[in-house]
Amino acid sequence: MRLGLGTGSTAKHFVELLGERVQGGLSVVCVPTSEQTHALAFSLGIPLSTLDETPELDLTVDGADELDHQLRLIKGGGAALLREKIVAAASARMIVIADETKLVETLGRFPLPIEVAPFGMTSTIAAVRRALEASGCHGSVTVRRDKAGAMLVTDGGHHILDAALDRIADPAALSLALAAVPGVMEHGLFLGLATGAILATGSGLTLIGQID
Repeated sequence: MRLGLGTGSTAKHFVELLGERVQGGLSVVCVPTSEQTHALAFSLGIPLSTLDETPELDLTVDGADELDHQLRLIKGGGAALLREKIVAAASARMIVIADETKLVETLGRFPLPIEVAPFGMTSTIAAVRRALEASGCHGSVTVRRDKAGAMLVTDGGHHILDAALDRIADPAALSLALAAVPGVMEHGLFLGLATGAILATGSGLTLIGQID
C-alpha cells in the first residue's frame, strides 16, 4: 500500500503502531507530511518515499483539529497544513483519526491556520482580514510564534497566521476567498478531501463516512 502519514499528536500514535506492523512484515511505502513525521517513521524502519517518486497514494491517515459531520476539516495546528493538503489531495482516500471532542456542528471553534509567504506579510495580513470579513467571518488574526517568541517557520519556509473566528458559516466561500489572496500559500480548511473518520469516544469508536 502507498500510504500518506499525517502530522500531529494523534498521527504520531498511528505512525508508531504502523512501525510495529512493518516490523511484523506489513508491506507499505509511505510519504510523510512533515520533517517531524519523516524522522519518526525513519527511526521506526518504515519504508519512505516522496510524492515525486510516488505521486499517487492509496490512503492518507491523519488527525484533525476540528471536523464536522460532512467531513469538512480544520487542520494546521501542527503547522504542516500545506504538505498535509498536498498529500491528502494525492490520495485516493483520506481517513481522519481523532477523539470525539474534535467533532463540531459548525467549524470555527479552533482558530483557522493560514500559511503565508514571508514577503509582504503586512500587506498579506490586511488582505486576509478583508477576505475574512467579506466571507462573513469576524475575529482576530495573529502571527503564530514558536517557544522562543520568534515567528514560527514551517517546513516550507513560510509563516502561520491563526484566525480566531469562532464560527465559519460558509467554509466553501471562505476557502475560495483565502485562496484568492496573493501571499497565502494554503489555508487549514480541508474540504472534500476526507472520505471517512474514526473517532474515539468514552464507549468505543464512532465511524463517519467510508472507512473500508
